[in-house]
Amino acid sequence: MTTSHTDTREEARPRLAPHFVFRWEDSQDAYILLYPEGLIKLNPSAGEILKRCDGQTSVATIVADLQAAFPGSDNEIAEGARAFIHTARMKGWLRS
Repeated sequence: MTTSHTDTREEARPRLAPHFVFRWEDSQDAYILLYPEGLIKLNPSAGEILKRCDGQTSVATIVADLQAAFPGSDNEIAEGARAFIHTARMKGWLRS
């Protein structure tokens, strides 16, 4: 049996790239990503996704956890989470 690209992405276990620090910042009232050149203030959704990217949890499990934590539009949550994880990988914030 072959594994499709989508299955591989669902099984990926994203983690923060080594030169980033993810944390809650009271002064910003938001989650932030710190890196040597500065910081990125994250919106609440991005913070919820990134705090689940621990290198142990698969994309599929992250999506399911978000859907359970924020009931409602499961399809929108799934699409948004996958899109953010993809973008964060492309920006170098996450590794799999």
